[in-house]
Amino acid sequence: MAQATTAEKTAEKEFGGTLNPAQRRAATYGIEPGAGSDSSPLLVIAGAGTGKTNTLAHRVAYLLTHKVPAERIALMTFSRRAAQEMLQRAERIAAQTLAQTPLGKVIAASTRQLWSGTFHAIGNRLLREYAGSLGLHANFSVLDRGDSADLIDVVRHELGFASKGKRFPRKDTCLGIYSHRVNTQGSLAQTLESAYPWCAEWIDELNGLFRAYVDAKQQQQLLDYDDLLLYWHALMAEPALARDIGARFDHVLVDEYQDTNILQAEILLAMKPAGQGLCVVGDDAQSIYS
Repeated sequence: MAQATTAEKTAEKEFGGTLNPAQRRAATYGIEPGAGSDSSPLLVIAGAGTGKTNTLAHRVAYLLTHKVPAERIALMTFSRRAAQEMLQRAERIAAQTLAQTPLGKVIAASTRQLWSGTFHAIGNRLLREYAGSLGLHANFSVLDRGDSADLIDVVRHELGFASKGKRFPRKDTCLGIYSHRVNTQGSLAQTLESAYPWCAEWIDELNGLFRAYVDAKQQQQLLDYDDLLLYWHALMAEPALARDIGARFDHVLVDEYQDTNILQAEILLAMKPAGQGLCVVGDDAQSIYS
């Protein structure tokens, strides 16, 4: 068995018995006490119920309590609720760890300065800062899934597809096809073949529908959830912008990494091409993408 590192021994004192040795190793990997710098890449693979999320929360707390500024940490999850729970847990852990120090409460409260949230939420923040580089207005509006489906339905009716003799795919199906294509970065034909084979006969109409849908969004300065990733991905395709964005963060932590799609994985790679400071946690048995 490998000997415990200085960081692990420090964490054992700070966290008590809240983590087992393997969890402590993951929570502190590459972070020496007081260093405050980025660390080697870390991939944590573990099954359901093994404490992955708790370990990640402890890693956030450990970074904060060892001089990493909160604003230089990005924490990405797959739901707002997960992000909120993770921050609350990290704040509580940090507060308990630093309870006897003068700045304990201040450092614990700094969790609110983390760049935390879903990929879409963090993309939204970055796009408003870098909108000009993409030809966007910084005050663009974001469509939720319901609004996106409604806009597709409007376009669907305007093009006369809703009144076709043989029933054309409904708005939610159309949005699902569009979203699948964007997030897998494949062709429409590939999406239809793999996920929507019953809609394959409408490939020409769907191509026209999606072109009109994109035009409608651009005319009204609207972005849907898929656009938040697509435009963020476009930002990261520019080397200078990718370096600028990546340099903002010493640490990038990702929960439920098995659920990332191609766009999200490529965004992470562009942010940290050498993997420095990147920590991802997941369960490959629960992956929603093959």
